[in-house]
Amino acid sequence: MAWRIGIDSGGTFTDVCLFDDVTGMVAVWKVPSTPDDPSRAIARGTQEGVERVGASPGDIVYFGHGTTVGTNALIQHRGVKTGLVTTEGFRDLIEIGRQKRPDLYDLQADKAPPLVTRDLRFGVAERVRHDGSVETPLDAGAVRQAARALKEEGVKAVAIGFLYGFVRPEHEAAAKRIVAEEFPEAFICASHEVAPEFREYERISTTVVNAYLGPVMQGYIRRLAERLKELGLKATPHLTQSNGGVIGFDMAARLPVRTVLSGPSTGVVAAQAIGAMIGIENLITFDMGGTSSDVALLNNGEAKLASEANVHGYPIKAPMLDIHTVGAGGGSLAAIDSGGLLKVGPRSAGADPGPVCYGRGATEPAVTDANVVLQTLNPTHLLGGRMAIDQELSKQAIGRLADKLGLDLMATAQGIISVVTANMAKAIRVISVQRGHDPRDYALVAFGGAGPLHAARLARDLDMKRIVVPRNPGIGCALGLLLTDLRANFATTRLAKLSNALIPDMADIFTALQEQAEHWFAEEGVASGDRRLKRTADLRYHGQNYELAIDVPEGPITPVTIAALAEGFAQAHKRLYGFVAEGETVQLVTYRVEAVGLVPKAAFQPQADAGPESEQAVIGRREVWFPEAGGFVACPIYDRDRLKAGNRIAGPAIIEQMDSTTVLLPGMTATVEPYLNLILEMP
Repeated sequence: MAWRIGIDSGGTFTDVCLFDDVTGMVAVWKVPSTPDDPSRAIARGTQEGVERVGASPGDIVYFGHGTTVGTNALIQHRGVKTGLVTTEGFRDLIEIGRQKRPDLYDLQADKAPPLVTRDLRFGVAERVRHDGSVETPLDAGAVRQAARALKEEGVKAVAIGFLYGFVRPEHEAAAKRIVAEEFPEAFICASHEVAPEFREYERISTTVVNAYLGPVMQGYIRRLAERLKELGLKATPHLTQSNGGVIGFDMAARLPVRTVLSGPSTGVVAAQAIGAMIGIENLITFDMGGTSSDVALLNNGEAKLASEANVHGYPIKAPMLDIHTVGAGGGSLAAIDSGGLLKVGPRSAGADPGPVCYGRGATEPAVTDANVVLQTLNPTHLLGGRMAIDQELSKQAIGRLADKLGLDLMATAQGIISVVTANMAKAIRVISVQRGHDPRDYALVAFGGAGPLHAARLARDLDMKRIVVPRNPGIGCALGLLLTDLRANFATTRLAKLSNALIPDMADIFTALQEQAEHWFAEEGVASGDRRLKRTADLRYHGQNYELAIDVPEGPITPVTIAALAEGFAQAHKRLYGFVAEGETVQLVTYRVEAVGLVPKAAFQPQADAGPESEQAVIGRREVWFPEAGGFVACPIYDRDRLKAGNRIAGPAIIEQMDSTTVLLPGMTATVEPYLNLILEMP
């Protein structure tokens, strides 16, 4: 046996997915997360997962892991004491930012506090001009003095970011060397290594976040590596990053900022692979967990990459899948707002105490409690019987809310579902309608523990006709870890007019980026036959403040390349903004190369058609509240594990499995396709 294992560490559960390369067998498992040290749950999940399939950690040939350690440390401000060395006169840049309020219409909204306090920010004399010439040499003595002061203050990490460090990095490199001489025990990073792009505020913010998280991630990775070694794991472990690919532990420890939005990225990768497998290329992914819902759009099988995001008030320039997140999950709490209306989320019950039905002392009803009352979720247990719940507690909590609203129990429970569904529909409109895509042209891929539970009503609200529910939706991100490749992104900024005169410089810049990619391939041990490169360029009209990423055709840079970029930019601009500014100068701003190291992946085999009959999978009946049918309906309950390829189910129906529950509304149909994914279709 040769097992591949993907482990996704979430806020409530740690999901485990195992795939046997030899037999094609897939096994899934969940264990409670351990937020104080996630490596404990990962080690336990690994041990229990392999025991379930009769293997040992030594049989694992691939280990992929997704974590929210960096994200949580940033959100909860649990990073380390950090110092900043920057160009003289710019030490307040990370506090001033772009002089925008966090919310245009909220005069009381607070800005995120700077991660480096003013007394730990040092400006040193140096100045590189925009053209790369040196106006003021670096004051090495001032850097040394700043390093000594930071050491004396007890900082654990130092970020270095100069005004034009992305054009000419010598000053940053020299400063890093000096700080390392004076303060070798500190975590040190420079902006030209972390985000070598223009816009100094976002670049230095990214570098500060990287330094702030560096020691936290280093400690976590060290503990995890030790636990995996004690288990007897021999495979090289990999960590997922925000662009949907994986990297080795060493690179993750150097550039933790690239893992900040990694949590939901492999779920998109899993949906992409499933779409390719079943021949559906236009997809909208819907990943609903305990705390939030993450949505992304795949056009022609490709997920869009974003180069920048704002994470809880901190701009981060790092390649990441374009995923939109809203605070709408199974644990989202229902309450009455100041206007007397029902509100759901973004506050969440979290893993502890969790929803009221868990019986751990919570009193505010969550989305899960509403589903338990409506009996769309099993009213006695979750996780295939491993976790008992108390429906009466849910009824009491929602009953108290119903009294305040002046509604009855069932109307209130259904109201909670309607509000959270509207929140999720709004999120999908952000990534589709607002970007020139009609959701009716796409299939909804529903996963996460709560995704299939809400997908039918969400699709109906958006007028989407088809839903894909993967075989194991509750471990979508863990599965994605078995389907992704090694991936790294390299970029550099040089502003210039897009014209044939740019060809020599463009060729030189892409050659330099490709050399960096080749060096990374060598570091990761990727064989030459498994190396893939993709070039893109960020373009804009002169005077615009936002760019569009356009693919650069393969082959040498020629006038044909320039023409293709101009045409690609015009099409993208028209799709997004509805017009093309004929005759306006187009600028090329940032050059990008994505390096992909292909790795063997889990490969699923189609199953023989067993016909439409699905009665063998019925394990009982339960009264389920369907407002579409006017109240409670006696619904057949199907065991997902007993469904075979070709089976058909007519709604209303409930399909249960250990990691999720699928709701089929009246009039809908579900078909099990050859790879055992469910295809739900609207009437």
